[in-house]
Amino acid sequence: MKLKKLLCISALIASLSSLASQPGEEAAAIFTAFGATIPSPAPDRRSAEGSGPYKRLVIDGAMLVDGLGAPPRGPVSIVIETDEIIGIHDLPPQAEPGEERFDASGMTALPGFIDAHAHAGYPGQGLAGPVTPPEYVFKLWLAHGITTVRDVGSIMGLQWTVEHARRSDQGRIVAPRIIPYALFPGNLITDAKGAGEWVAAVRKRGAQGVKLRGGTKEALTAVYAKAKDLQMGTANHHDQNGVYHMNVLDSARLGLDSMEHWYGLPEAMFIDRTIQDYPPDYNYSDEQWRFGEAGNLWAQAAAPGSDTWNVTIEELTRLDFTLVPTFTIYEANRDLMRARRAEWHDQYTWPALTRFFQPDPKLHGSYHFDWTTSHEVAWRRNFARWMQFVNDYKNAGGRVAAGSDAGFIFKLFGFAYIRELELLQEAGFHPLEVIQAATLNGAELLGMSDRIGSITKGRQADIVLVKGNPVANFKLLYGTGHMFLDREKGEVTRVGGVSHVIKSGIVYDAKRLLADVRAMVLNAKVAEGEDRSQQ
Repeated sequence: MKLKKLLCISALIASLSSLASQPGEEAAAIFTAFGATIPSPAPDRRSAEGSGPYKRLVIDGAMLVDGLGAPPRGPVSIVIETDEIIGIHDLPPQAEPGEERFDASGMTALPGFIDAHAHAGYPGQGLAGPVTPPEYVFKLWLAHGITTVRDVGSIMGLQWTVEHARRSDQGRIVAPRIIPYALFPGNLITDAKGAGEWVAAVRKRGAQGVKLRGGTKEALTAVYAKAKDLQMGTANHHDQNGVYHMNVLDSARLGLDSMEHWYGLPEAMFIDRTIQDYPPDYNYSDEQWRFGEAGNLWAQAAAPGSDTWNVTIEELTRLDFTLVPTFTIYEANRDLMRARRAEWHDQYTWPALTRFFQPDPKLHGSYHFDWTTSHEVAWRRNFARWMQFVNDYKNAGGRVAAGSDAGFIFKLFGFAYIRELELLQEAGFHPLEVIQAATLNGAELLGMSDRIGSITKGRQADIVLVKGNPVANFKLLYGTGHMFLDREKGEVTRVGGVSHVIKSGIVYDAKRLLADVRAMVLNAKVAEGEDRSQQ
């Protein structure tokens, strides 16, 4: 069998779900059957990688942004014992024997960021070369202040993901906290009984939630019910193949926790149709066609401020529903050149990932075969309507969490998440509301706000330290920093970039993590025969 016989990878997934031997392994099994290799586990944390946790660590002189919505204040001293914040003081506390002190003068302290829509990798990348190693992905995340990720789908394999989550919790690897969600095989399991049994099985294997893309109404209803019974989270990308019988409102009423991206939301607000206005010869499996037509979808829904628009917001808010828009993953659709030539690609993007991003009908998300000005204009209008809904939802009291979906469509781990923060601000969020979406809201979605999501006494010691004021400029959070002209010296320089990130009391030097990533990328390029002088 050869991949070229199939139009795209989604067709492969639909046809071979039965290859998995255990629940939660379906997606990984599909790709390995066709030659993609799941990368080896991340190596154990070396002695020079991170320090702590300490019996007592005091961070002095930082401006504090607590994630709860309060304005910045400081300087303050944050006191940590092992992995718990035990106090925040306006004046530096008295030194105690054996403690560690960290001078954070000129820095801002923020809660560790939560990427509510992440993938530790994608086996399909293996069709373009070696899959990104987990060490590479994890270090990019941490270097951008991401201390927790919700791995929606665990598509590298549930066992692989759960094992990394366990080792991260133990501090054995350099990685954020990982919350594994298993991907429901909606093409394989279509009945309620089978769906419930599958959810119970992945729960026993370590899944903390379920990611859905589609399926029969009977199966999806059973998944929501069983997941709620087992206190598991649920996330749904409402695939357009099934949204006609299960849109966002339908799912939310059945207990869905969060919608991913935006599919299924415009369809819940159709007023003069029940199905999207597809061209008669439309083919969903042709991904340029799929994403091209998706750019026309919001214009087919109810208008902003209309009764339908407002009632939808009111109901979703009442249901305590969460939107995870992942604006960043669709940005190439409105400005392809910007995404394709982002300044971090040259030094930080894994070689096979660069190839994976190039147009290829066999690869998911690599669909810009003949992307036109008209496509980009339509998507800019689509973004405007979509962003307005998300901002209106936030203003009505609805929860919005930040997620990146990086690893596809020219979006790189870590960097894409910071871009998501910028796009939330573009949507109308105040920077403090953006930070709340990136921290507290993600923690609430995960049911972990008593542990993470804010810099508060009694919370886990997850803290991001960055020079300068990211509330004034999120570009300070990029690993490449922010280009700045020192007018007195007449010099253009780079400022910012996360300085240090603390996860569960372990202190990492973010600059060192980025240096490790650059070295990994360079070595991979050299191994593939690229000219070192071009780096």
